[in-house]
Amino acid sequence: MTALRAIWTTPDPRTLRGALSGDLDQVTGDDLLTELTAQLTPGLDDVRLDCGTLGHCDSYGLSILLMIARRVRASGANLHLDERPPELERLLHQTRTLDFLTARAPAE
Repeated sequence: MTALRAIWTTPDPRTLRGALSGDLDQVTGDDLLTELTAQLTPGLDDVRLDCGTLGHCDSYGLSILLMIARRVRASGANLHLDERPPELERLLHQTRTLDFLTARAPAE
């Protein structure tokens, strides 16, 4: 198990970017959800999670991603899962959750 680390940046006022590294699982997932929720501010259009150095993602990690998607969408922003490693890509396709996770937020 590798501790999950998220580095948050705002490349522009309408975009939040989180670079994730480590494992997304039962031990680390709740902290990520809390951190991301605290970062959601009015006026965001896009939340980009860079998963390029994300390690293992278990079923609990997937449930955290689903909760993140709901919260991002409820804030009016769109979630992007960038640089998905093969393990995450496989999990998202096997569970058929990729389209839900990256669905566009409803227009106001």
